[in-house]
Amino acid sequence: MDLVEKQLSSELVYQGGFLKVHKDEVALPDGAASTREYILHPGAVAVLALTPDGKLVLERQYRYPTGREFVEIPAGKIDPDEDPAATARRELLEETGYAAERWTYLGTAYPCIGYSNERISYYLAEGLSQQGSRLDEGEFLEVLAVPVAQAMEMTLSGEICDSKSIVGLHWLAAHQAGRMPGVAV
Repeated sequence: MDLVEKQLSSELVYQGGFLKVHKDEVALPDGAASTREYILHPGAVAVLALTPDGKLVLERQYRYPTGREFVEIPAGKIDPDEDPAATARRELLEETGYAAERWTYLGTAYPCIGYSNERISYYLAEGLSQQGSRLDEGEFLEVLAVPVAQAMEMTLSGEICDSKSIVGLHWLAAHQAGRMPGVAV
């Protein structure tokens, strides 16, 4: 069965600093027409950073759209013409002050497939050394380090409840169990 929808027209409804909102008319597989509203996103990275003593680096920060604080893994958007692995290195250093000796690409996930093309590339960072954080202007966060088992429990208790961190912790567990080898970068 062919499930592809064909774009008939596209309208840029809004263009912000890095997000674009589109409204498209599409032809459905049965020939009927429909409207699709969606957000174009430049992509992002998420980092599972392990300290030399095996703790996972987390961040606590306020997220304005939800009106609350979250505990999450380090992450950030990919700048134009930037390689995702370079973004991961930059974001980890800027947000947490850590640099890593070893990097492993774990995979890519799409967190909002119903309304966005956002993709998040996940990286494991090991062999960390503290270099001093360099937060972006207007960025405020607290860096935490907890045992991986505790971070996993935090997903079950709801203390960690953002999808990128839950996916990342799941993939980290699979990697550590030898079920998801990853690619050295």
